[in-house]
Amino acid sequence: MRPPYLLLDVDGVLIPFPAADGSTPATHTRHDVVPEGRSADNPVTVWLNPEHGRLLLDVIRTGLFTPVWCTSWRQDATALIGPILGLPALPHVDLPHTQITTSHPNGYLWKRDRVDAWLGDATVVWIDDDFTNLDHAWAAERTAMGTATFLVQPDPHLGLQPEHLTEVASWASYLQTVRAARTLRVQLL
Repeated sequence: MRPPYLLLDVDGVLIPFPAADGSTPATHTRHDVVPEGRSADNPVTVWLNPEHGRLLLDVIRTGLFTPVWCTSWRQDATALIGPILGLPALPHVDLPHTQITTSHPNGYLWKRDRVDAWLGDATVVWIDDDFTNLDHAWAAERTAMGTATFLVQPDPHLGLQPEHLTEVASWASYLQTVRAARTLRVQLL
């Protein structure tokens, strides 16, 4: 059985939003990047924690997940963000380029419909800072219907924390144990 997907957002997860006073966490360093479609004389400044690369690699190397970018950065996540953090090239969910004025146009995260269709019946851990109660209800419903779905929601001003990845790894290990027990039970019948 295929390992669960690990869907990873960028803004608010790896790139924290500034606090009211404009500050970012002291753990993050400044980088200027040029996303696709922008000119080199108009870079985007991002603040990234170099420790995130090591932490994410530790989780990826367990083999418990299939990591995938799930961000409005799309392929720029692999081209620009990943290399700064020392991450390998990862695929991305092809999210639409939409003109929205809120990230919750239907009361839930704008990415969710595309992600739901993309996932099908695959299990998933999704790390994003912008879930609503409707997203958590969606995850609970998927899980109740037999498709394990786990949402992790970092504080967008702090971003991803080591305990989030510990929680993700524990969830995947538990899921793997449950699946192994079910397989053994079926074999014994």
